[in-house]
Amino acid sequence: MVRIHHQEVRKIVRHRFHSLCPYFAMFPETFAEKWIDRLTRPGEVVLDPFCGRGTTPFQALLMNRKALACDVNPVAYCVTKAKTNAPDPSSLRRRITSLEREFDSTVWENAIVGLPPFFRHAYSPQTLRQLLYLRSRLSWRESLVDCMIAALTLGSLHGESERSESYLSNQMPRTISTKPAYSIRYWERHGYIPPQRDAFNLLRQLVSFRYTSRPPRGEAEIYQMDMRELPRRLKDRPKPGCVITSPPYRDVTSFEEDQWLRIWFLGGEPNPTYRKISRDDRHESSSSYWNMISDMWRVLGNVVGRKAHIVIRIGDRKLSPEHIVKMLTATSLFSNRRVRLAENYEVSEIRRRQTASFLPESKGCLVELDCHFYMA
Repeated sequence: MVRIHHQEVRKIVRHRFHSLCPYFAMFPETFAEKWIDRLTRPGEVVLDPFCGRGTTPFQALLMNRKALACDVNPVAYCVTKAKTNAPDPSSLRRRITSLEREFDSTVWENAIVGLPPFFRHAYSPQTLRQLLYLRSRLSWRESLVDCMIAALTLGSLHGESERSESYLSNQMPRTISTKPAYSIRYWERHGYIPPQRDAFNLLRQLVSFRYTSRPPRGEAEIYQMDMRELPRRLKDRPKPGCVITSPPYRDVTSFEEDQWLRIWFLGGEPNPTYRKISRDDRHESSSSYWNMISDMWRVLGNVVGRKAHIVIRIGDRKLSPEHIVKMLTATSLFSNRRVRLAENYEVSEIRRRQTASFLPESKGCLVELDCHFYMA
């Protein structure tokens, strides 16, 4: 008799929406699943105020809970909204066919000329014209169909194109967008040229691949906003009893820099920016970082119900786990509620990340830990 270990089963049954858009500093669905199962019952609301690529709200829907989430990053908002409010695949196919029929390659030739050199090194001319067209035509904020098409495009906008035909770009990491000047030097040094890809055909393939897993049904409210706006947005609403989240790690990553190419596709600037979208994008000083965490506790004290559970995954490049827990506990005073550590925290070392092969000198988070708090 063959025995299949639990981890192997998890890999087999993994929902294909989970990996829709690889994202640096993301936690696995097993983390969200574990705590949702332990701390909530079907029908209850799970909140994530730093939702990233939407693992917590999506897993909540899979487990018949209600999902509430926000993120200031437009990429996070688009991907999370698409995963938790997935349209019918037939409507996606019709929309892709309609977009393809209306596409006129010659209209977008002049638009390429006005772009920085990075784009001509990153994409073949026809692929770039298609991306410019999709960038212009997709109403991803207003239409759930367009939101999913945009999210599928974001997931394939860059990646290891030498190893997989599911990426549109020249050879890049799939989790972050490397800087323009560095990327060009890297491609020229290794002799890489952009692959010939048809975005419309790829989108059709992605719809078939992702929708092999049936989308969950349920209630999900996703907002693009700073988590500090939650008390105003959720005023006079039922208060959630469980929070499962992972705030930005101190001095580890900046989403405006790391996701700049995806942000561009959603209407942003054609180059990396810094602290234009979020005031919390990469806190380098300890004081400013813990001020942000204090704000998080202040928000949670306002929006969660009594006897609430709050699970936080957090990491750092320098601080010890003991010091991180001490600071988390100290800043919880700003909630104006009684907060206690419900159980011993769990610590894990960070494995070598995927970007190391592209940026061997990069330094990520060295340790992360999970803390379960109880808020009376």
